[in-house]
Amino acid sequence: MQTAAPGQLVLMLMDGAIGFLDKAERGFGLDDPAEANQTINNNIQRTQDILRELNMSLDMKNGGQLATTLRALYIYMDRRLMESNLRKQSDGIKESKGYLCTLRDAWAEMLQSGPATPKPARSAVLAE
Repeated sequence: MQTAAPGQLVLMLMDGAIGFLDKAERGFGLDDPAEANQTINNNIQRTQDILRELNMSLDMKNGGQLATTLRALYIYMDRRLMESNLRKQSDGIKESKGYLCTLRDAWAEMLQSGPATPKPARSAVLAE
């Protein structure tokens, strides 16, 4: 069995979180209120699980300011998603999706740059 490198796993988690937020947003357009609430709730909770996993994977000892900033952002998005879920409003979903898309694109660019990126910068953020 082949496993992905830690950097690729982070990218996959971010892609998954963005996909779940897309599904949560689509829940607002459903006609059946029970189905809409369930779709919104389930997909927000899946995104929150991913955010918590990303948060726990941060290496706070060696990650410096980047790890501290990412932790604060993950906690903030988790709170905004909880508010959106409780109030069944999409503003926190849209805001969090915007942050995740920005992070995802930056992460993908860093991974593509390969050897030109100093390895300590990447490993300092992820606990190995």
